[in-house]
Amino acid sequence: MTKQDMTAREVALTALDRIRRQGAYSNLQLNQLLSKYHLNDSDRRLATRIVYGTLQHQLTLEYWLQPFVKGKRLDSWVETLLLTALYQYHYLERVPDWAVTDETIEIAKHWRNPGIRKFVTGVLHAVLRRGFPDFDQVQDPEERLAVQYSIPRWLVHELGAQYGRAQAAQILKAVNDPARLVVRVNTAVTDLATVKARLHAAGIEYQESRVAPNALVITKGEILDSPLFATGQITVQDESAMLAVDSMAVQPGDRVLDACAAPGGKTVQIAERLDPTAGGRVDALDIHQHKARLIQKNARRMQVDDRVVAHTLDARRVDEEFADESFDKILVDAPCSGIGLLRRKPEIRYTKKLADSQNLHQIQGSILNAVAPKVKKGGIIIYSTCTILQQENEQTVQEFLAAHSDFRLLTTKTSRNLKDDRASATLTILPSDYGSDGFFISSLQRIL
Repeated sequence: MTKQDMTAREVALTALDRIRRQGAYSNLQLNQLLSKYHLNDSDRRLATRIVYGTLQHQLTLEYWLQPFVKGKRLDSWVETLLLTALYQYHYLERVPDWAVTDETIEIAKHWRNPGIRKFVTGVLHAVLRRGFPDFDQVQDPEERLAVQYSIPRWLVHELGAQYGRAQAAQILKAVNDPARLVVRVNTAVTDLATVKARLHAAGIEYQESRVAPNALVITKGEILDSPLFATGQITVQDESAMLAVDSMAVQPGDRVLDACAAPGGKTVQIAERLDPTAGGRVDALDIHQHKARLIQKNARRMQVDDRVVAHTLDARRVDEEFADESFDKILVDAPCSGIGLLRRKPEIRYTKKLADSQNLHQIQGSILNAVAPKVKKGGIIIYSTCTILQQENEQTVQEFLAAHSDFRLLTTKTSRNLKDDRASATLTILPSDYGSDGFFISSLQRIL
């Protein structure tokens, strides 16, 4: 076994060590390694499961490991290797313990000196002999939840304060469930029935979404290799993320601004509903030129580039490009802490701080303030985020309304009438609601 010919577990170890040491993005790091080392499909799935599972449960795994290493200072890769073994012991029921033990020891043997191999062997045998420490040993309730669900204590506290302890516990449990792969049908070029028939013919299994129209939850099969994806008949997008545009009621002739657009998933969703012959157009902004190019590339794949114009522009500087009252509708899918995406991007739970959320609240407000004059009287601004923290959501909206008497808050509506019995005008989708990402949507109308 060499590093030039890596096994699934070695690929997972390499990716995880870089993510944990260098703060690399999990999806980019894993995809890079999977492209370099040609594993078969089952090994690719195993490597992916180990990477995302170990990240999701990192604080839990560290708690379980601690008694067996007794405060020893470990090399980063050795600690990561042991965490992956504990993850497999506890969470991968179909993988026998002996297989995990044997290959973990083999990796330790080939990666470093015999002393490391003996140490790793001793730890693994002790874990199998004694079992995992119980969470009840943690006396503080918030700390116990933090360890049990591998969520930093500050976030456990915030969720408990904002949603109550019972609902917070449901959220914490839900963000450690596996993320689902969901595709949205591009109604500009095809329809739901046609796509379903082609998926069936290709042996790809799916379920219809309960959350968003024209959305399918893929349960079996490789959808990204499908001609449907290559030709833009479908695109990958979480169900909750589809709801911001779903709530906009875009009309064929609308002029729309997507103020924080990259990589362009919502831009093309808007564009699908536009008719360029009727004047329909979406202007999509991003502060980085390469991301603006990515938006246009995405629009070409989805065959809607005739109604998409991408601009390299900070949304806070829209005055430089657009006259007041230029748009019928504006989408501000604002930069946020991403706490609603913990299931899909598990590493961000360890890097985000409460101060980040508070700082982002200021940026969100400045974007809303900048784009407000650009919507026509009677027009709508949809403000959305992929977080569930209220300081970035309701608080941002209320501060905007307090400063802009020419706007009012409308009740956010969706095609599936989601949570229509709620008391609030804004819509918050929690990760525990439907198994989709956490998301927030509000509808702000400029008064005539």
